[in-house]
Amino acid sequence: MTKRFMLASLTLALLVPVFAASTRSDDAQRVQRANQVFKEVMQAPDRGIPQEILEGAACMAIIPGEKNFALGFGGTYGKGVASCRNGKSWSAPLFIQVGGGSWGLQLGGQSTDVIMVFRTRDGLGHLLGNKVKLGADANAAAGPVGRQVSASTDASMHAEILTYSRSRGAFAGISLNGDVVQPDDSGNRAMYGGASWRSVLNGQSTVRSSSRPLIDTLNRYTTAQH
Repeated sequence: MTKRFMLASLTLALLVPVFAASTRSDDAQRVQRANQVFKEVMQAPDRGIPQEILEGAACMAIIPGEKNFALGFGGTYGKGVASCRNGKSWSAPLFIQVGGGSWGLQLGGQSTDVIMVFRTRDGLGHLLGNKVKLGADANAAAGPVGRQVSASTDASMHAEILTYSRSRGAFAGISLNGDVVQPDDSGNRAMYGGASWRSVLNGQSTVRSSSRPLIDTLNRYTTAQH
């Protein structure tokens, strides 16, 4: 077996899970993991997303365990959920997938949790509807961390999308330039049937019992009363 064939086989093995069709059970597990990631980030002493940013968020996306890999080239892929604020609560979670690529030289990989905070609904809609790239076509920046926004973070406050990551327990702002965010059609069909991604984010789809803990967590941490 040649080295090239071995690398190709490993690449295929890495990519197959992200393209596999989702079931309702898969969806429920993904929502559960997203809820766990967000709660753990926010419960870390003085290392969560600033309250001011959470209160001003129009939409949020959580991608548990995004995969990073490099096999002569580098790339990222992951599946997660997104939700938008509708009045005093958040929408049922929309299932999304994130992918990107960058040239590299190393062989290896790691798992990274990613959180994206959208300052406007159009910010998320632009990504989902047009498959544009973060950084290049959508104004994104590494988000500040801590309970309060400091004066030194003014530059990031002008970005439409603030991005964060947690890897090996460390939580920080991260640049996701080049990544594409799009609906995970198989996941959304499994949970919502023929509902469009717009109708889900607009609050027109019922929040299933498996998704209620995540919505409760978002409500808890994004209100001024918290």
